[in-house]
Amino acid sequence: MSVPFEVPNTALAAAPPAVLMGYQQRWVADTSPLKVEEKSRRTGLTWAEASDNVLTSASERSAGGQNVYYIAYNQDMTIEYIQACAMWARVFNRAAGEIEGGFWDGESEEDKAIKTYTIRFPSGFRIVALSSRPSNLRGRQGIIVIDEAAFHDQLGELLKAAMAMLIWGGKVRVISTHNGTENPFNELVTEIRAGRRKGTVHRVTFQEAVADGLYRRVCMRLGKAWTAEDEAEWMAGVYSFYGDGAAEELDCIPANSGGAWLSRALIESRMSANTPVLRWECKPGFEVLADHIRAAEARDWLEAQMLPLLEKLPTDVLSFDGEDFGRSGDLSVHVPLLQHQNLVRRCPFMVELRNVPFRQQEQIAFYLLDRLPRFMGGAFDARGNGQYLAEVAMQRYGVSRIQQVMLTEAWYRENMPPVKAALEDGTLDDLAKDADVLADLRAVQMVRGVPRIPDVRSTGEDKGKRHGDAAVAVALAYYASREINKGPVTVSSRARRSGLGVSLLGY
Repeated sequence: MSVPFEVPNTALAAAPPAVLMGYQQRWVADTSPLKVEEKSRRTGLTWAEASDNVLTSASERSAGGQNVYYIAYNQDMTIEYIQACAMWARVFNRAAGEIEGGFWDGESEEDKAIKTYTIRFPSGFRIVALSSRPSNLRGRQGIIVIDEAAFHDQLGELLKAAMAMLIWGGKVRVISTHNGTENPFNELVTEIRAGRRKGTVHRVTFQEAVADGLYRRVCMRLGKAWTAEDEAEWMAGVYSFYGDGAAEELDCIPANSGGAWLSRALIESRMSANTPVLRWECKPGFEVLADHIRAAEARDWLEAQMLPLLEKLPTDVLSFDGEDFGRSGDLSVHVPLLQHQNLVRRCPFMVELRNVPFRQQEQIAFYLLDRLPRFMGGAFDARGNGQYLAEVAMQRYGVSRIQQVMLTEAWYRENMPPVKAALEDGTLDDLAKDADVLADLRAVQMVRGVPRIPDVRSTGEDKGKRHGDAAVAVALAYYASREINKGPVTVSSRARRSGLGVSLLGY
């Protein structure tokens, strides 16, 4: 879309930008049957949606034309949307009839006081603004746009009615600022991210919108020159205006977040007393021993503790591994998962390493992955010191098999909900029935609206420090089982670099 804004000549010396900013373009370009946008206030998503709605309603059926039904929670929003549609119809030179006003046959005097509006196109399709009563969607077919969805009183019922449109090729677009964690809008976002409902989720915070050009558009509208200093001052003023509500209103963080994210009852229901935790702690000074002594010590532990368990694993399953790295402070944890024919992922054992040197962590990781049945791949923590082990694992097993994961807020936002869903559905099972593992999983909290491990250490049963390490490894293992799907790996041992050869390490 390349129609320019009409702006004063003094506002821009260069050619005007595309009408829609990047995040607006990405939203309009997504043709998914169900798509959801969690957004900051006043980012122009409704305005962008109106442009797409006009093109859809003005098109013939053979070109994908459909009716569009817009649902806001108050009259001012409805009028603003209809005016935007009328403007887009003029810009696109799409003939449209007069805006028709009427009244809803509501169930109360308040309903009857709210106007509805219709724009008709020569294509035979129309844009209609409806009230938010779920019954208004009965018998209709087309595209449903629910704006500021989190603020509708009957959103749950409204969504049920809207989803019926998908059966005959309609589409549902849900746009909103957040209104609490328990709101049906946030639940819808979480369900899609967890993979429980088909759809796509878009997200634009106020800062992301500004980075994409929002303040520049404000300047164009006001006919003033843009400067970085003015932009920073403007942003600070907006955040100051919203005060304590800025996190929810501008940063897309649902309010009332906090507390343990996974209940004790849920976690314990997915634990098994038959799943052991293999623990190895190296005493201070172990790292200065000769290579061959450290390698021999690690090999003895592996053959005594891990090998008997590996030899008992079924051979007709696919296997994955998740690894959270720690060296002198936190633990390193491996969580292997076996995927059975019914797609249930079961944990045969867990591995916890404390104060284990880098070289021995490499030795243990390779020993494990070389012997897992039909090993498909793993996800390794690649932050800080973990980058070394993630990289050498990738080099050994292939870039398509080892995901080197930077554990960012965005990664947690997208990948923790599927873990919770799998625990609830029973498709992730047989975690070790262990007090420390339970405590790690209970350590996951909603931090700024995202389920993740807060920056707080706990003390384990061995009096050592923990940082939710087992929970992160479980999440990485489940992530690997979802993302890596290209067939088992065949690995043949080969000599490594001088000074790192298998003759010293013994693997």
